[in-house]
Amino acid sequence: MSLEVLAPVAGRVLALADVADPVFAGEMVGAGLAVEPAPVDGVVEAVAPVAGRVVKLHPHAYVVMAPSGTGVLVHLGLDTVRLKGEGFDLLVAEGDDVVAGQPVVRQRAQVAREAGYALTCPVVVLDTPPGAVPADGAGREVAAGDVLFSWGG
Repeated sequence: MSLEVLAPVAGRVLALADVADPVFAGEMVGAGLAVEPAPVDGVVEAVAPVAGRVVKLHPHAYVVMAPSGTGVLVHLGLDTVRLKGEGFDLLVAEGDDVVAGQPVVRQRAQVAREAGYALTCPVVVLDTPPGAVPADGAGREVAAGDVLFSWGG
């Protein structure tokens, strides 16, 4: 059974190999794709990539576990953990059930940008081997909630 993973934010799709972070580029936490958000200075609402339970929730990152047991990580920017929550508002709580496309975190993009952090948003199927998600979707534009990739795990 295939799991459709949605883009949490709007922008241009990147292969993980093109992400300027060795952990994501090396697919060390799992395979996936990334979204380079369109330049905005306003508020961006990052949505749930799949339906399921929010099993980890930080201002800069969250994991939604699908009913199948597949965990999908969304990381809002690179090194944005260093912002210590500044510029982020949580819209759900850890343990909440969400539907695919439901807003999870509100990000004021300008806060991260002014602090010098990239807004690149890796979306990773946890504990999958490198190359498990083909990068053939890279280069296209997506809206938040569009299908980013399908995972057949």
